[in-house]
Amino acid sequence: QDTKRAYLTFDDGPSVNTEKILDFLKANNIKATFFVIGAEGYDDLYKRIVDEGHTLAIHSNTHAYDEIYTSVDAFMKDIGVLSTKLEKLTGVKPNILRFPGGSNNTISNRYNSTGIMDKIIDKVTKEGYHYYDWNVDSLDASAKLQDKDVIVKSVLDGAKDMKNAIILMHRRDRKSV
Repeated sequence: QDTKRAYLTFDDGPSVNTEKILDFLKANNIKATFFVIGAEGYDDLYKRIVDEGHTLAIHSNTHAYDEIYTSVDAFMKDIGVLSTKLEKLTGVKPNILRFPGGSNNTISNRYNSTGIMDKIIDKVTKEGYHYYDWNVDSLDASAKLQDKDVIVKSVLDGAKDMKNAIILMHRRDRKSV
């Protein structure tokens, strides 16, 4: 079977841009996965993601590499805070996550030199989480305000030979980065 799929994934939100993204997805009958962080003032958007049939997933509560990658316990505490908040708000306990920097990141080595990612992956898997990386980078986060043509070209080029393209996009207000 030659069916191709594109999975739209959005990291780092919610933000001021999330409502526009949700409006566009709704108008075009498209579903996406939102890998969220803990953000104050966006409870309505966490709920809307679930209410409109999108997948609400965990990215981390703080996205603070220097805190979450110091130990397995620090990582689990961070995602636990967000998981509890999301379940209380939406009635859905997220069991999908994406690691900040991806599962094969080297960023974590700056804060823990003991192969921390293998240990974290083992722990989150044992706790019932499923983690997903991306295989197509939209390059939307590689500039403060990325040109849309760069994003479109990156996604099309990256996905053209993929049967299942998992597209990395971000929805964070770049001013807050």
